[in-house]
Amino acid sequence: MRFALPLPQSYCSKMLPGDLSEKEKIARIIRVDHAGEYGAKRIYAGQIAVLGNNPVGEVIRHMAEQEEKHLAAFNELIAERKIRPTVLLPLWHVAGFALGAATALMGEKAAMACTVAVEEVIDWHYHGQEESLGENEKDLREKISEFRAEENEHKQTGIAHGAENAPGYELLKAGIKSATRLAIWLSERV
Repeated sequence: MRFALPLPQSYCSKMLPGDLSEKEKIARIIRVDHAGEYGAKRIYAGQIAVLGNNPVGEVIRHMAEQEEKHLAAFNELIAERKIRPTVLLPLWHVAGFALGAATALMGEKAAMACTVAVEEVIDWHYHGQEESLGENEKDLREKISEFRAEENEHKQTGIAHGAENAPGYELLKAGIKSATRLAIWLSERV
């Protein structure tokens, strides 16, 4: 039988090596969200390049406009708070467009499967950020909550447009989700 001894409050409140300060945590959140919204903008640009003249083009353009609004908000936060963007933006510029175009070339349903996969990860990501932000960052938390709702709308739009009927849906979705999680991890740190 093991017994756990309570730690003194003074010990629990100390930061450990590797812990982020509040300022560093907020910078990381804004940096990664800026990168993510930039990547989303590029994914939709790739999809529009391929499917823009199809009936689904208007649906994709609507989602792209919302991503533009999100990106503009994070551009402002980056400037206001003097936060360094990720150095990986040139990579996300190319990779985002390539992912959007490649899935669109596979067909409308595959493009929508891409949207579903990315938005599932972003929902989880934004939810974690909402939970971690305190009252002193109420405005940022509310902005993230608003954007999370719109990202969930995109996911539902993807499902409504046949994402789950894309060829190899589960495999495609799993691959895109893994790539999105990796992009988040890298963008937070680099």
